[in-house]
Amino acid sequence: MIIQLSGDLTYAGYLLVFTVATLACFVSIHRVQQLEASGTRRGLTALLLTSGGWALSYLGYFLVPDPGLKTAFYVVGLVVGLATVGAWLYFCSAFTGRTLHRSTGLRRAAVAIFLVVLAVKVTNSYHGLYFATRTATEPFPHLAVTHGPAHWIVVGLCYALTFVGYFMLFERLRQVSYKTWPFGLLVAVTGAPFALNFVGHATPLLVDVSHEPLGVAVFAVGVSFVFRERFQAIGLADGDDKPILIVNERDQLREYNGAAAALFPALDRLDVIGQPLWSVVPSVAEALDSESGVLSVRDGGEIRYYQLTESPFAAGRSPVGRLVLFTDITERERDRRELQRQNERLEEFASVVSHDLRNPLQVLRGAFEGARETGDLSHFDRGERALDRMETLIDDVLSLARQGQPIDETEPISLASLAASCWGVIEAGDADLVVETDLDLVADPDRFRQLLENLFRNAVEHGGDDVTVRVGRLPEGNGFYVADDGPGIPVDDREAVFESGYSTTDGGTGFGLAIVSEIVDAHGWEIKVSGRAADDAPDGHTESGARSRAATGASFEITGISSPDGVDGSEAA
Repeated sequence: MIIQLSGDLTYAGYLLVFTVATLACFVSIHRVQQLEASGTRRGLTALLLTSGGWALSYLGYFLVPDPGLKTAFYVVGLVVGLATVGAWLYFCSAFTGRTLHRSTGLRRAAVAIFLVVLAVKVTNSYHGLYFATRTATEPFPHLAVTHGPAHWIVVGLCYALTFVGYFMLFERLRQVSYKTWPFGLLVAVTGAPFALNFVGHATPLLVDVSHEPLGVAVFAVGVSFVFRERFQAIGLADGDDKPILIVNERDQLREYNGAAAALFPALDRLDVIGQPLWSVVPSVAEALDSESGVLSVRDGGEIRYYQLTESPFAAGRSPVGRLVLFTDITERERDRRELQRQNERLEEFASVVSHDLRNPLQVLRGAFEGARETGDLSHFDRGERALDRMETLIDDVLSLARQGQPIDETEPISLASLAASCWGVIEAGDADLVVETDLDLVADPDRFRQLLENLFRNAVEHGGDDVTVRVGRLPEGNGFYVADDGPGIPVDDREAVFESGYSTTDGGTGFGLAIVSEIVDAHGWEIKVSGRAADDAPDGHTESGARSRAATGASFEITGISSPDGVDGSEAA
């Protein structure tokens, strides 16, 4: 009685699990239809249909009492089970962006193999190479199946093809840095029927038949329910050569594609999925919050610009979050910025004409009037000085206009060598130049020469004939400095010194550092002033964050340069 009860419970258990597997597969088909990618949708639909059909055939195998019908249902299961391999490979190829599922040659080969194996299976009653049947009584009366050599050959082929599909999926998941362990867990569950097969073959506790329909059903339903949104997001993110990020409704990073990982090295960390966007790529979060939505990124030796656009993203009716798309607008943004710089220079030129040139013109007119009225030729000396002032202003304005133009040709340059050459052509008096470290960089030699000459002249003009100017490589290796031990520049004036016309010395035009700023911008570099002015702080203290080269003095630090091998200087350091 106890043995019979145990057998009845086992029989009921088989009916239950195969019924659940059948219904779960067929019900999941509706959910899969919401996938946007047609190839993935067709492949997963076919996988659910064949998986459900395979489980249904086993349900018939257990339900019907006639041995002939049982055998027929088992053969149908063998045929439908073989078809699941084709559906699986179609899904894997479509989802991972491959074209294998669209290859006419591969399709024909797959159909030919399927028909050959089908013929072997359905003609088993004539040759007996695939399986044999016998009546068994434990754990309940059923038709036991003993597999022949043809079965194991086909099974080996099927599992080999199945692992090809697993490889394609795992490779794609790694490409988009998706955590693969949940998917691996689902794959492990799919392999659980191996243990059931072993128990059924070695003991009377289970039926000695293939339990693979249960594993395949679990996988197909798991993909359609548990991973559907993930697969939708991954497929979308990896289906575009533009950088793409997907964030959830809490602004946490959900997915990204390979192009985004190449643009932002911070995405290479294993723990970025689920982290707030601002903590992983803060520049992107700031650009999204800005009015323009334009992001600048240093890519190798140049700065590229991207327009960020956001759009809601959902998998079917389930909200996934927002898709952030990066559109490269580098050329357009460079043209816009160049036009803006030209407009600013036009305004500066207008200011020079209306103000700076007007003063020496008035002096010249006064000199002519004085000479005409008095006949005193000394008035012409004052007029000559006014003409010299006008000539200097015009030369500086023209130089400012030229230095703001885009860089056409560059070449490798030694900072130490060019600094020594530039120092030899300026009026330095008793001032000294000390080259502390050398640096190899890539720049326009003529413009870089003027940059150094202007910085040296500025140091001598403000620091005196006995000033010491130091040149060297920044500790980070991504730039250089030109520092002096003169009176320095007050913190409040450090932005203004690069404005056209700003000068604190009599007779200065105020264009020297403006020209330096234009040359820096044209190269795509950055410049800032550090150091300490004599009246900024008590002796022994320096401005927070500044690299003080002397007790007092100014330090112009230029960063963002490229070395001759084409990489950022900080990488080459």
